[in-house]
Formats: sequence, C-alpha cells, structure tokens
Amino acid sequence: MKPLPHRQLAVPAATALFVAAFGLILPANAQTFSSSYTSTAPKDCRTIGKPGAQDDSTQVCPGQSGLVVVISEGDLRQTVSVGRTREAAAKEPAAESGFGPFNSTANTVEWRAVDGKPFAIIQRWLIADIDNPDKKTGNPTSKPMLAVTRLPPGPVCHVAYIDGQANRNANELARQAADEFARDFKCGKDEVKVIGEKGAAVGLAKR
Repeated sequence: MKPLPHRQLAVPAATALFVAAFGLILPANAQTFSSSYTSTAPKDCRTIGKPGAQDDSTQVCPGQSGLVVVISEGDLRQTVSVGRTREAAAKEPAAESGFGPFNSTANTVEWRAVDGKPFAIIQRWLIADIDNPDKKTGNPTSKPMLAVTRLPPGPVCHVAYIDGQANRNANELARQAADEFARDFKCGKDEVKVIGEKGAAVGLAKR
C-alpha cells in the first residue's frame, strides 16, 4: 500500500494534540453542582420558646457543612436564616426578611453545592391569600413559592423567588437561579429576582 503524503498526516495529528490538551484542561476547570436535603421538622430540631398562634418560637435545625437552619415564628409568620450558630444566623439579613401575609415553610431544605461546598438553600414557602378564602372552610388559601437564599461566605439573604403554581418546572428554575446568581448576589444592594412566570404567591410575597 502506498503511504499517505506527510502533509495529509499532519492535520489529524495536530487535531489529536489539540483535543488531548483541552481534554486535560476542561475537567480541571469544570464545577460539579449537586443537591442534598435536610429536615426542619420539629422532631429533627431543637425548639426554643413555645410554638403557638400568638407565641414566638425558634427552631434550630442541623444543616450541612457545620451550618444550622434557624426558623423563627411569631404571629403566624416565619423567617429563615442560616449560620454557624443560632446567634450568628440571627444577625443575618435573612433573619429580618419576612413576608406580610401569614406564611409557613415546608419541612425540607435543599442545599445547593458546588464541588461539595454549599452556597445556597432552596425552601418551599406557603403564603396565605386572605383575599381568596377556601369556599368550604372560609380560611385563606395557601400559595406555594420557592425561595433561594445565599449562604456564607458573605451575608445570608434571599436571592430569588419562584412561583410554585405559575411554573411547572419551579424546582429546576430554583436550582438554576441558585447556581447562576447566589454566589455573586450582593445583599442589600441587589434586588431579589423573580424567576419564571409571576403568580399569586410571588405577588403576595413582594407586597
């Protein structure tokens, strides 16, 4: 068989070297995002104070990477913050980020991490809509919303809201918002972002 000319061999060889070089570089620079979950159910947390309709209470729940989730409740409204200790969490902006309507949180916290280091949490909230009571009970209906909160290093604060009824892919939108915005979000300067379609829950939360 007649050998191919040297010029024809050079192009594939150069291409192979190019691919090999970038094949070594890209994995080193790639970041791996992941999710893990913890519980804020009362049985899994330490309760301070007496829970009740008019009583203030605080739950301190174990989180990830040495962080704790602190849920404070008063007058049927909750705030959620994160810190190394309960005292540290209470000083974060998130501890003051409440909503006007009655509200509560679900018992599962999703921790969004990059290369194993958590940088944001995602939590489902239920926001009471007193203008649209249940026809059978007369009680306010609850509208679901996901809130993305950034974590240390730096302040802890809300980053994004995603309406749970208006967006069928609300969980995916929340993870995307966490991955894209949380780490560079400037608490006190940047405005909380509304991701996806705006529905009743986001409207109530943003009042």
